[in-house]
Amino acid sequence: MATRTGTRTPELDAADSHDVIRVHGARVNNLQDVSVDIPKRRLTVFTGVSGSGKSSLVFGTIAAESQRLINETYSAFVQGFMPTLGRPEVDVLEGLTTAITVDQQRMGADPRSTVGTATDSNAMLRILFSRLGKPHIGPPSAYAFNVPSVRASGAITVERGSKKAVKATFNRTGGMCTRCEGRGSVSDIDLSQLYDDSKSLADGAFTIPGWKSDSFWTVRVYAESGLLDPDKPIREFTKKEMHDFLHHEPVKVKVEGVNLTYEGLIPKIQKSFLSKDKEAMQPHIRAFVERAVTFTTCPECDGTRLSEGARSSKIGRISIADACAMQISDLAEWVRGLDDPSVAPLLTALSRSLDSFVEIGLGYLSLDRPAGTLSGGEAQRVKMIRHLGSSLTDVTYVFDEPTIGLHPHDIQRMNNLLLRLRDKGNTVLVVEHKPETIAIADHVVDLGPGAGTEGGTICFEGTVEELRAGDTVTGRHFDDRSVLKETVRKPTGALEIRGATAHNLQDVDVDIPLGVLVVVTGVAGSGKSSLVHGSIPAGEDVVSVDQSPIKGSRRSNPATYTGLLDPIRKAFAKVNGVKPALFSANSEGACPTCNGAGVTYTDLAMMAGVATVCEECEGKRFQASVLEYHLGGRDISEVLAMSVAEAADFFGSGDAHTPAAHRILGRLADVGLGYLRLGQPLTTLSGGERQRLKLATHMGDKGGVFVLDEPTTGLHLADVEQLLGLLDRLVDSGKSVVVVEHHQTVMAHADWIIDLGPGAGHDGGRIVFEGTPADLVADRSTLTGEHLAAYVGA
Repeated sequence: MATRTGTRTPELDAADSHDVIRVHGARVNNLQDVSVDIPKRRLTVFTGVSGSGKSSLVFGTIAAESQRLINETYSAFVQGFMPTLGRPEVDVLEGLTTAITVDQQRMGADPRSTVGTATDSNAMLRILFSRLGKPHIGPPSAYAFNVPSVRASGAITVERGSKKAVKATFNRTGGMCTRCEGRGSVSDIDLSQLYDDSKSLADGAFTIPGWKSDSFWTVRVYAESGLLDPDKPIREFTKKEMHDFLHHEPVKVKVEGVNLTYEGLIPKIQKSFLSKDKEAMQPHIRAFVERAVTFTTCPECDGTRLSEGARSSKIGRISIADACAMQISDLAEWVRGLDDPSVAPLLTALSRSLDSFVEIGLGYLSLDRPAGTLSGGEAQRVKMIRHLGSSLTDVTYVFDEPTIGLHPHDIQRMNNLLLRLRDKGNTVLVVEHKPETIAIADHVVDLGPGAGTEGGTICFEGTVEELRAGDTVTGRHFDDRSVLKETVRKPTGALEIRGATAHNLQDVDVDIPLGVLVVVTGVAGSGKSSLVHGSIPAGEDVVSVDQSPIKGSRRSNPATYTGLLDPIRKAFAKVNGVKPALFSANSEGACPTCNGAGVTYTDLAMMAGVATVCEECEGKRFQASVLEYHLGGRDISEVLAMSVAEAADFFGSGDAHTPAAHRILGRLADVGLGYLRLGQPLTTLSGGERQRLKLATHMGDKGGVFVLDEPTTGLHLADVEQLLGLLDRLVDSGKSVVVVEHHQTVMAHADWIIDLGPGAGHDGGRIVFEGTPADLVADRSTLTGEHLAAYVGA
């Protein structure tokens, strides 16, 4: 037995001294030379109003530099395949450890991405069925709905020494349904929306937007192709004529001496409309696509996405399609019931993964749930699953508002997970607004005092008790508790929902009052979104603002996203007597050197690319000749450099008075974005700012019913008050507002509450309470009632 002799060396003491992450002089985005020491192996919460610089410090500085340093340990060849990361703008970063980031990015909305594929649970299930399934149909790929079956044979030439041809055959068994190609649904085109079959082609039978009777490429190619009789009503076409009209292969035809391609109407529509992103279409074309295309469950695989062979192989009486359709908590029970020594390690790993779902509060999901349908909070918790059972220690875990989408009842469970990760010896950094999570922190860093250029400084560092006593915005609002409304508004009508069965709803009947502020609440997975988005008829009168992220490149900014740039360009063009396109940095007015980007990018392969301010336009993005045109004494680049508040004054009166622009700016100010610069790239906005930008854009929509999905996402306690004022103004102007929300302040402010539950998944989907907040608190019969009563101190 070896014995240790001597005393500990000074070198070991030095190794133990690195117990903080030191940040000195951080200037990423709006950070103003921030310096901070963050204790290791502790839970540190970063707070501050939306846009104060929390994510810039935690994700943009600490996590980004950690990731960059790890990438640099690989060879240049491997780095060539990895995303290139630039060093953050910071003077000193010391004491970093490996960072694992769990952010709010929604999972990809690819139709073939499911909860099972995103968490590798499907991969383990496929191996399980390929080993135990009866009848045996092949390797794991035979159970994969993303893998098509392939057969090939022929001669291949092997170039090795003397060339020789070798006969080869290749077979791969996949599990993809051939009809829907693994999507679970098929699209049908409603032909009555494409043409009027009582008319002939010559009489203008087509009802497709943009198809004019004199167009060579659309109408005339059908009428003058020689394949169809242009004067015969479509309903009188023979079977062959109908096939040529709808499904003909592409062929060359001549129309007035011009060579054109003729192809069937259905493939032409699929190429010209259905292959494009629906969100990017003009409103009237999007409306046409929504009318003309219907998605129905695939009749061949019944929505399971799997081939007949994959569905026929079973363990006991359960096929892989049945297993993926089960609620995960039930699937975990089934897996525990399997006992086969040959796959024991696989069963252990699969059980651990499925139990993690239940523990994190997602046991109500199923593995076949499309990843794109998960809310922001659900997607973030799904990403956490792979880290829960990890044996790694001394890792830095970085979370971005992990309580998003969580009912107060579920927040305690999330807190326990964060504390468990810390107690393993990890550093846990959390960006958070909820007081319940801030309260468990070992250390709090409060950024502010304001947002945008008014933020980016450290207002407070210390314990939660010191924060409560401090004079910061977070400290002052930390113990804020709402009071229930004395009087509630009276409804002016009701929106009737009868027999709602979307997802887990159990034949729900409910009347949603109109003309008031209605809050739909309940634990995560109880069926709130299914009720609101799946059952409220989406008509002309309903404006829905969901949690889908804003899409935008570095060329997009608040002015382009909200449509504000259009009236500004027209105002500049009218005053100066030139074309509006000159005042767009993405069009004719762009600086030719940088193409309107304001910077020139140099790609350095596996090294981080370099962005330098364009020397020609000095970062202004416009040609010098365009900047000579003025409106109210300002050129277009100076207008885009204004904040929303400045621009509202500028366009509100005087020479630059533009009512259309002023209206949009007013809406941006209403949602608390008065500090944003009009030309600020969307890529620099925080999650809360993007959510409110989207809300401001939709406020201009004409509609009587506004449906909002968790509008408090990413909002500080101080910002929630402003949001409630905005909702009140909407209701007072005669609108009906329905909000899906967990925030107790919003619940207390409601006129009417609809509470779903009592649990999640098949334990939910029922209405457990309808009434005023005061009745809910007095009743205390539901989880929401208990938490709201505790919150308001009743």
